[in-house]
Amino acid sequence: MFSGSFDPPASPELLIGAYSDLHSKFKQIEQQLTEKKAHREKSIPEIEKSIKLVRHLMQKKEEGDSAITRYNLADIVYAKAEVDCSQGIVNLWLGADVMLEYTYEEALELLTAKESKAKQDLEDVTEDLSFTRNQIITCEVNISRVYNWDVRRKRASAAGSN
Repeated sequence: MFSGSFDPPASPELLIGAYSDLHSKFKQIEQQLTEKKAHREKSIPEIEKSIKLVRHLMQKKEEGDSAITRYNLADIVYAKAEVDCSQGIVNLWLGADVMLEYTYEEALELLTAKESKAKQDLEDVTEDLSFTRNQIITCEVNISRVYNWDVRRKRASAAGSN
């Protein structure tokens, strides 16, 4: 018997309490991983869109054309702009109030690396989330088993004393 392997033997209440603590820790980890997964799922399409845009600018440069675009001035106000693609330079927003200037090739290389890392991170987070959910289920099953064992033990001792 598992509870008898402790010295002194563990009470069912102690075991249920330990499993409940473990269960709540796994639930907290699950929440963090779910948020991380949602962030990765949101960032991958943005990176892919940036890669597509840089490739479009590269194509326009090869053709010797300029790109015409609309950009957001305010919530519902847009302006039309002509982008000179002949310079082969693009500014990338890296986050944390950082924007850097790259050549098209450097930008494509950076974005491709970011995309593959984000996809690998998403895969890792998905695996970790699956493992964590399995551990949550295991904790719930163990709590039920200890509780049911305690009920059976109490019934047996009550029936034996009658």
